[in-house]
Amino acid sequence: MSDKKVAFYTLGCKLNFSESSSLVNEFVKRGYKKVEFSEVADVYVVNTCSVTSMADKKSRYSIRTAIKNSDNSIVAVIGCYSQLKPQEIAKIEGVDIILGTKDKFKIFDYLSNIEKGKTIIQSCEIDDVDNFESAYSIDERTRSFLKIQDGCDYKCAYCTIPLARGKSRNSTIESIYKQALEIEERGFKEIVITGINIGDFGKSTNENFYQLLLKLENLQKIKRIRISSVEPNLMTTEIIQLVKNSEKYLPHFHIPLQSGTNEILAKMQRRYTSEFFANKISEIKLILPQAFIGIDVIVGFPGETDELFEKTYNFINNLDISFLHIFPYSERANTKSAVLNNKIGSKTINLRVQTLKQISDNKHNQFYMQNIGKHSKVLFESTVHQGKICGYTENYIQVETDFDQELINQIKPVKLLEINKNGSMKIEIMNFK
Repeated sequence: MSDKKVAFYTLGCKLNFSESSSLVNEFVKRGYKKVEFSEVADVYVVNTCSVTSMADKKSRYSIRTAIKNSDNSIVAVIGCYSQLKPQEIAKIEGVDIILGTKDKFKIFDYLSNIEKGKTIIQSCEIDDVDNFESAYSIDERTRSFLKIQDGCDYKCAYCTIPLARGKSRNSTIESIYKQALEIEERGFKEIVITGINIGDFGKSTNENFYQLLLKLENLQKIKRIRISSVEPNLMTTEIIQLVKNSEKYLPHFHIPLQSGTNEILAKMQRRYTSEFFANKISEIKLILPQAFIGIDVIVGFPGETDELFEKTYNFINNLDISFLHIFPYSERANTKSAVLNNKIGSKTINLRVQTLKQISDNKHNQFYMQNIGKHSKVLFESTVHQGKICGYTENYIQVETDFDQELINQIKPVKLLEINKNGSMKIEIMNFK
């Protein structure tokens, strides 16, 4: 048994976290002990993100933190930033291994051949990436993020994900179902389905996303399944109806909008119009009035005039949604938007972000207010803050109550009472004793 220690730091999306978790599990199987990133370890792995320039900056900071933690440790950098800018990372003195998309799951091969002071760089031509590596997270006690798909065939003008992750690909439904059974046996109560473009699932295997959802409904011990972000043009009526009629799928949707005007959507090379998006939101709310709907929006895309931003503002304000994920536009190398004219200044972008944040806060609060007095079911987490335990309802309302060890990883019926100062909801647990 090895006495070596490994520490991970993961940035970016839930897919990154599920992949890191699977790698941690492999390290543990090989005799490593997982320790916190702030502790001394024999190997530090930084799983990077590169969706924005800020993500690049955070990745570089994390890499330097790992280098400072121990002079004799091996520092390995994987993830999207490694694929897109390996030479930029190599300029950071102290990095030992840089692995791109195709090789990050082969990290142990490179660890066995490492020579301190000589950086191994293993990037690849992204068009050559056709392997799908399965993954699911085991770090949380209540929910697991299950990777069902990787890569993206969409060519949005602002996005580097196809350059970092490659083409859309997936494993078979049967293989993913077997992983879900493994998650069940670990005691999880909830699965979150994740990937880069999960609605596009099935291209590699001549299957489709709806078929996968039907299969996962056969799970016995998993009580709740959340569907992560799905493109609006791939969010079909049959999926919405499945969520309505299912005892497992939760009324919680995350749908990227990006802009509320057809002019900017066209420049972004998105695959829908604002009218289509508004109709999709209305359809969800008609079928599932209690559903939580979060949307993504990019602020400050080149050519977004004050008038166009106002149109987006009004469009979003009229949508029956629950939350906004707001992203200031970030210019990325080798994307089509990088060469567009009429760039928007950072000061204007920041003001627009704050303007939309106010809409988001108002809509989030309104959604919570609409649920006061209603009964729901909450899966309680292990997180404790100031003597309180937290959890989430089916429609993604965060609640808290006095800590009780017996509540952890349990699903309990509750009544939603009022909104706390911290934004969560106060509850009454029904029939607990």
